[in-house]
Amino acid sequence: MDTTEDTTITTVVDAYLAAYGEPDPDVRAIRIEASFADDCRLIDPPAVGEGRDGVHGLADALQGQFPGHTFRRSTAVDAHHHHARYGWELVGPDGGVVLTGMDVASLAPDGRLERVVGFFGDLTPAGGDR
Repeated sequence: MDTTEDTTITTVVDAYLAAYGEPDPDVRAIRIEASFADDCRLIDPPAVGEGRDGVHGLADALQGQFPGHTFRRSTAVDAHHHHARYGWELVGPDGGVVLTGMDVASLAPDGRLERVVGFFGDLTPAGGDR
C-alpha cells in the first residue's frame, strides 16, 4: 500500500470516528455517507448495524447513552490489502477517556468502509487465557 492510499484510509477512519461521536443527526448522516459504503456493516460487542441506516442507529443509541462524548483515534492506522486496524478512545465532555478499543476494518473498492468490527478494552496478555 502506498503512502497516498494510507493517507486516504486514515482520512476515512477519522471521518468515521467523527461521525460516530457526532451529536447532530443531520451532520452525522452526511459523515456516515462519506465514510461508509452502501452495504456496510458495523459489528460492535453490544450490537450490529446493517447499512448506513444501521450505523446511524448505533451512533444514535451511543449518543443517547453517552451524550457529549466523542471518539478519537489513539494509534496510527495499520493497513494492508484493503484492511486496517487502529485504536480509539471514547472521550467524555471533561476530556477523560471513558472507554478504549480497537477496530478492524475492510474497505470497499471505492475506499470507504465496508465492514468495521470493534473490540472494547485492551487485549489480554499471552498466558492470561491459559
